[in-house]
Amino acid sequence: MKRSEIKQAQQLAEHMLTSSGIHLTQEEIARIEVADFGLGQLEVQGLELITYINTDRYCAKDLVLFPRQTCPEHLHPRIANEPGKMETFRCRAGVVYLYVEGEPTPEIAAILPSGSEDSYTVMNEIVLHPGEQYTIEPGIKHWFQAGVEGAIISEFSSTSRDELDIFTDLRIQRMPIIHEDA
Repeated sequence: MKRSEIKQAQQLAEHMLTSSGIHLTQEEIARIEVADFGLGQLEVQGLELITYINTDRYCAKDLVLFPRQTCPEHLHPRIANEPGKMETFRCRAGVVYLYVEGEPTPEIAAILPSGSEDSYTVMNEIVLHPGEQYTIEPGIKHWFQAGVEGAIISEFSSTSRDELDIFTDLRIQRMPIIHEDA
């Protein structure tokens, strides 16, 4: 991603957070991460996030999704003697369509990203509205998409090791690669 694209996405994420009543310090604003997963289609498959704390015991983040933006299917693997990340998603604003392993929902509400349809394999739909939450156990494949107005999700989890997540789409690069503007 280009630095200018990152800055624009950070500003939009900041606006969405503050408009929802989530106050950020200037230091937190500067740390808003923009993840396009190396796919070059941030508006479709991407995620904006701010990590408040991530220790060897627990993690707290806010995830921002633009309208219909999708965080691609992945799982949090077992690492050494630890079972992998367990996370609770709590919807703060908008609507979140969360998909996990289990009985497929006959007709899902999400729109699969064009060209990546084969990388979305779990279709058990959980719909989260503000104030609702769902816990994802370690090692469970999942993906999620915002509704038409975008969404904000608070994530409470065990230690986050995003760089070790396993994505169904093998093209994905979890850690961002930043390019200078031309």
